[in-house]
Amino acid sequence: MDALLTSTLLVALAEIGDKTQLLSFVLAARLRRPWAIIAGIFVATVANHALAGSVGAWAASLLSPEILRWSVGILFIAFGLWTLKPDTLDDDETPKTLARGAFITALIAFFLAEMGDKTQFATVALAARFDSLAAVVLGTTLGMMIANVPAVLIGEKLAHRLPLDWIRRLAALVFVLTGGATLLTTGA
Repeated sequence: MDALLTSTLLVALAEIGDKTQLLSFVLAARLRRPWAIIAGIFVATVANHALAGSVGAWAASLLSPEILRWSVGILFIAFGLWTLKPDTLDDDETPKTLARGAFITALIAFFLAEMGDKTQFATVALAARFDSLAAVVLGTTLGMMIANVPAVLIGEKLAHRLPLDWIRRLAALVFVLTGGATLLTTGA
């Protein structure tokens, strides 16, 4: 249960103001098919985070518990610092509507935007820390949906009303505290 709750909380907070959340706003504004967009985000997230979690679980099987503990702890602290930097969505990253519609556009755009993103790396680290790949992938996916479904449904109006700086700082604090707790535990 710790893996599920920690994964959900970390990713939901980290996703606020992230470029994939900004992408959710853009997709909603351009495609105007919220349920198809949400379905595309969900499928892309499950696929991306299952891949990332598998990498984390594989890394955990290769590293000694001590090296894994230090690596994961330092990664979480680094994610905390990374979270403090607001993301932007470049014009070349905004999707052009594909002929196959909103679902495929959202699926491809979201999967690609999540590559190398802090929530993808967080999924790798969470899967390495917890011995429950399914719980981590479920939690990180749930966290992504918690942050992105309102972005799709409410759109740009919500972004201007949320205190993004404070949410970003809270997410950074949670990452740093998780990293510190990981470093202070005797096992990974």
